[in-house]
Amino acid sequence: MPEIKLEHVTKRWGKFYAVDDLNLVIADNSFVTLLGPSGCGKTTTLRMIAGLETPTSGRITIGDKVVFDSSLGINVPANKRKVGFLFQNYALWPNMTVYQNIAFGLSNIKEPLPKVDFEAKNAARLAEILQNPGEVVKVLEDCRDKTGKIDEKKAYIKLIDAFTISLYTAKKLYGYHLESGRDVSGEAAALRSKADAARKAQNLNENFEAVENGKPVLEIRKLTREEIDLSVRRVSRIVKIGMFMDRYPAELSGGQQQRVAIARTLAPEPSVLFMDEPLSNLDAKLRLEMRYELQRLHVETGSTFVYVTHDQMEAMTLATQICLINNGVLQQYDAPLTVYNQPNNLFVADFVGNPSINFVEVRGAQRSDGAVELTAFDGQKLVFKPARPLDLAGWFRARDEHDALLAEQHKKLAAEKSYVEKANKDETFRYHIAKVEEEDLSLQEEPVLTNEDLVLGVRPEFIDIVDGGALEGEIYGAMPTGMESTIKVRLGDFLLTGVVFGSTLFTIGAKAHVDISGNNIMLFDRKSGKCMAFGSLEC
Repeated sequence: MPEIKLEHVTKRWGKFYAVDDLNLVIADNSFVTLLGPSGCGKTTTLRMIAGLETPTSGRITIGDKVVFDSSLGINVPANKRKVGFLFQNYALWPNMTVYQNIAFGLSNIKEPLPKVDFEAKNAARLAEILQNPGEVVKVLEDCRDKTGKIDEKKAYIKLIDAFTISLYTAKKLYGYHLESGRDVSGEAAALRSKADAARKAQNLNENFEAVENGKPVLEIRKLTREEIDLSVRRVSRIVKIGMFMDRYPAELSGGQQQRVAIARTLAPEPSVLFMDEPLSNLDAKLRLEMRYELQRLHVETGSTFVYVTHDQMEAMTLATQICLINNGVLQQYDAPLTVYNQPNNLFVADFVGNPSINFVEVRGAQRSDGAVELTAFDGQKLVFKPARPLDLAGWFRARDEHDALLAEQHKKLAAEKSYVEKANKDETFRYHIAKVEEEDLSLQEEPVLTNEDLVLGVRPEFIDIVDGGALEGEIYGAMPTGMESTIKVRLGDFLLTGVVFGSTLFTIGAKAHVDISGNNIMLFDRKSGKCMAFGSLEC
């Protein structure tokens, strides 16, 4: 499967930048989720790679083929990119059976394909199967009904699955009636001779494809009904809908319809499979089951999957890599657990995780031993100990130099005639501080920030309710779910969300002592929103 490469890809409408200078490499055989809030640009990105949307500028490469380049005027249409697209809407033809829906796209394919002697190829396959008639008899015996008669329709399906053949070959095989004990060695020899003679006469390879100068001969043609049937049966086995072939979409559940849509997308063997929130129409239980199916499908097909979702749980459980976007700008592109445990900035930390991360505004200064003394919760003293050496002064200096460089680059771009100023400006993420009395942020003036203004990020699993905990508060809310409870602890006017494992019962209003444990507490720069360090906290 091909690698997908996006270089400086931008899509704008007027002054609105849906995707802003995106650089991304999607490795072959990966499962990448494009994640972000509504309107962030994830679907636009997907549609540009697929060829359904034309970028304003940039370059897109699929495998060794450039499919879009604004500077060279290249824009390969969607139907030439060998990609499959699965939409939120299943878009199944209601007047067609499942089989017809899957086969519909295949019947319209007309492109250079190997020149194959299908008659000789089928003869060779039948001869191969007839060499072991006992295997065929065993399959047919499983198809007898209560009266002892073989169910012909069931026999076709069983033969198709057992020997990976088309319906037409299965009918020929059934016609030998091997269950009656017939000796078919003569027929097998004749079929084998026919196939061998055709191979020699036409210079065919082992797949019965015509060959010239060691290379397969190509011809512009449509798929034969044999090839279409083999493809339909192949994908129906993958998504486990072989028993529904004669049904109509209205006779299927939502999950079954989704499987049909997936099979139809897989049938032409696309090099890449794009999915735009394909599970959002399903109920919660079915959505979970389909996630497992998509995981299995990715492994079995060996295809590259690019999947759009706004559901961070879906992204975490499915992806090998998460591409998190906000306001058209790439925020982080990493493995799911890296995104969760080592977020680049406040937005990433806030967006990924359920329950959401706790943010605590603090003021701090670094000690000579490298630790950072903090003041939080209206006067509570804390000490942050970074896991790796941290030079706060150096970090702030590098931040300011980087900001100055970006400002200079922006000034040069703005001087160009083709430059269009971005209307949807990029701003530092406005995180939420949970309080008993919520404040209206729109009425607050922007504070004047210094290098002492920092933000702590504490995942709920690091909040411990223990006897003798350093922070004293009370239980503000508790939601037990069986194996764990999600709790809210009040510390003065502030609220911290925690996850406590086990079946402990909590009483609202009861006193609670809190410790903050773990070695993955996050320290953010409040001005830029960037993550500065990871470490532990002493209360």
